[in-house]
Amino acid sequence: MKKRFILCLALLSVMLLSPNYIFGMHIMEGFLPVGWAIFWTIVSLPFVILGIRTISKTFNENPNQKLLFALVTAFVFILSALKMPSVTGSTSHPTGTGLGAILFGPLPMAVSGLIVLLFQALLLAHGGISTLGANVFSMAIVGPFAAYFTYKLLKGTNKKLAVFLAAALGDLVTYMVTSVQLALAHPDAVGGVMGSMTKFLSIFAVTQIPLAVAEGILSVIIFELIVNYQKEGGYQLERIN
Repeated sequence: MKKRFILCLALLSVMLLSPNYIFGMHIMEGFLPVGWAIFWTIVSLPFVILGIRTISKTFNENPNQKLLFALVTAFVFILSALKMPSVTGSTSHPTGTGLGAILFGPLPMAVSGLIVLLFQALLLAHGGISTLGANVFSMAIVGPFAAYFTYKLLKGTNKKLAVFLAAALGDLVTYMVTSVQLALAHPDAVGGVMGSMTKFLSIFAVTQIPLAVAEGILSVIIFELIVNYQKEGGYQLERIN
């Protein structure tokens, strides 16, 4: 099992080093008016602060979680760097934050997502600094909360199904929020915000539903690898057992 876990890390590293993903974007730089960019930054900030406190407490209680948190953040980085062209000013891609929310809870993922989005904006031209708050809110706050509560609700019935649905729903909710953000910033000339949101949601659905299903399946595989590896190592994660 340890060899399988190492192999998984190696495959993720290969994906990370691939140059084909650097042109993907979340909501792109400058696509939101200044007022909305500031608004989403202010809304996201308290979650990031609470996430930092939660992570600090978790690491103090169990330093072994640092490596797993780094792995989860790398997982988010890789999946969210994959992209398919979609709505003007944005693209469809998996998020990876659902798995992290299952393992650590939703608040730490606000920090993980912020790190990922910041590095992608600065190093990969993926997203933007002005839109960082909006992207954090959709991908690293709302998505993880949706995934976490879905998993908590369903884990008593079938844990694998709970992981699948949590990751898939976290992905879909992220893009529902992104559609709202884009609609608020760019209302339709005829239908207004609702008309614009309907258009964004319908376009996103074509690419995002298959991606959400794929992310759900991949999250189940990684989840099982982590659980088995943790058990072999003689310790277990409280949140997933």
